[in-house]
Amino acid sequence: MTSKSVAIIGTRGYPSYYGGFETLVRRLAPHLAQQGWEVSVYGRKGATRTDDPSLDTRVRSIITPGVESKSLSTLSSGLTASAHAAWIRPDVALILNVANGYFLPALKARSIRTIVNVDGMEWEREKWGPSAKKVFYNGARLTGRFADEIICDSLEIKRRWHKEFDREGLFIPYGGDVPAERNDIGGYKPGSYALMVARFVPENTVAEFISAAEVISLTHDVVIVGSSGYGGVLEDRVRQLAEASPRVHWLGHLSDDRKLFSLWSNAGAYFHGHSVGGTNPALVQAMTCGAPIVARDTVYNREVMGTTGIFCPPNPAEIAKSILALLADSEKQKVLGASAIERAKTSYSWGDICRKYEAALASAAMSSGGQYA
Repeated sequence: MTSKSVAIIGTRGYPSYYGGFETLVRRLAPHLAQQGWEVSVYGRKGATRTDDPSLDTRVRSIITPGVESKSLSTLSSGLTASAHAAWIRPDVALILNVANGYFLPALKARSIRTIVNVDGMEWEREKWGPSAKKVFYNGARLTGRFADEIICDSLEIKRRWHKEFDREGLFIPYGGDVPAERNDIGGYKPGSYALMVARFVPENTVAEFISAAEVISLTHDVVIVGSSGYGGVLEDRVRQLAEASPRVHWLGHLSDDRKLFSLWSNAGAYFHGHSVGGTNPALVQAMTCGAPIVARDTVYNREVMGTTGIFCPPNPAEIAKSILALLADSEKQKVLGASAIERAKTSYSWGDICRKYEAALASAAMSSGGQYA
């Protein structure tokens, strides 16, 4: 029996707690190793936690150089990781982020099969300027042309890729971890506070939530988790609000899953403002934790949540109104939380998702000519 080999390119590494791709890798890499795969995960210097108790030593972590900046980190790290992968020649490469589409021809030239998780429509994100948007869009075009398979994390993203790039994608969403216990961590009374967990970028409706928080915090605690990673106007606004109001608590970026899960589990209302992308990992995890959710009304959030939450337009007055109404209705909180857990359990299980990824990778590896038991 010959073992199968996979290189995972496009994240900050293993194990890392930065975002959704990193969460996926923390679940998928050990699963593949358990199934007999040789797994190599490429990452960036200083972005991984080698002291993590959940680290699976069967997973090989490879750190390659890159330029750490908002505009160059993804491309430069993807370039060096792809060059190294082309040298070691795994059977298949799982590539995350269409910005790495530029490097697919080099992998193809080395007879390495490629599967690309295309994520959301990155070129539509407000945080990028015209040049960066063009880079992402051209990366998507190259992905559509050279990837052996693409994975779409939502049905709407799959539809968009078929319409815009004439590519059929494989639908595999993100999953959520069931909390081991429901603890009240942080001293916040269960059901009494509003919560937002997000990267501080415009398309996550952060500015609008900050304005809404000024109203909500007159009567209720508001807990904000997240940062921009680079400072900026949104961080300044949150910092000023937290300094001005004793009811506003800014925790910054949290890599402690136990505390984060507890915040979701005990929230009276969780606001999810993400507007660009498919199945958002934070939304799925909030559902798995049983958070009562108020979400920005988008086709993506409606696809994920169904009827398990409340939807509102992205303006401060409506956000504040929806959250305050939910905070005042403990019975509604229980109903929404229970329905969210049930939907997450049936549609967003990490076990099912990892098995689907493995099947896609195994199919690609077989197509490369290998014979595997």
